Amino acid sequence: MVQFTEEEKLIKRLNKRFSKGVVQYNLIEEGDKILVGLSGGKDSLALVELLGKRMRIFKPRFSVVAVHVVMSNIPYWSDLEYLKEYANSFGIPFLTYETSFDATTDTRKSPCFLCSWNRRKALFTVAKEQGCNKIALGHHMDDILETLLMNMTYQGAFSTMPPKLVMRKFDMTVIRPMCLVHESDLIELAQLRNYRKQVKNCPYEAQSSRSDMKDILHRLETMNPEARYSLWGSMTNVQNDLLPEATTLSD
Repeated sequence: MVQFTEEEKLIKRLNKRFSKGVVQYNLIEEGDKILVGLSGGKDSLALVELLGKRMRIFKPRFSVVAVHVVMSNIPYWSDLEYLKEYANSFGIPFLTYETSFDATTDTRKSPCFLCSWNRRKALFTVAKEQGCNKIALGHHMDDILETLLMNMTYQGAFSTMPPKLVMRKFDMTVIRPMCLVHESDLIELAQLRNYRKQVKNCPYEAQSSRSDMKDILHRLETMNPEARYSLWGSMTNVQNDLLPEATTLSD
């Protein structure tokens, strides 16, 4: 009987969940040119590795370009040489793009939203310049479920970040190839690979509600170890006849 090391089990688990997400949601097609946003965090570093390895081995054939977006009004230091060497080690070209945002221009939106929106805008700009037809983001299963909980709690909407979003207006498709990958596995991979952390001192970080939702997801899993799979399944098992009709609530 073959005995696998913990490292081998981790890589096998990651590849299985990554491949399942790519195939199940038809995220990669023949001839795709995919732009990856490489922030330098564990999620984007893992995505570059997973896409880079798949690009070399599996069909359909596709290519990948990585870009690091610098938000000039947020104090942080990026080891650009490290990011470039890392991307290049998987045969992926590396680019940088600088942008910024002014939190005072729209006080109705949180600074985190404005920062994210401007980063996303930068990705679309670079994708068009590079002739890419898809943008791959490093969101994992936990991110998607936390967003589901946030939208239900704060917006009263049963919605989240889909694995695949076709944006016909911009002639671009946004994909999340790690949609079925667990964050715990990415944390373990980061330790295994000894990822070099990028230094960021965001003045708005404390205003985020995502850490609260992360705690709630963990609490749900202590109540039911299969909670994440139940939450995921609920998104495609909406029983409209057992829900209230669309009406306006009043006091």
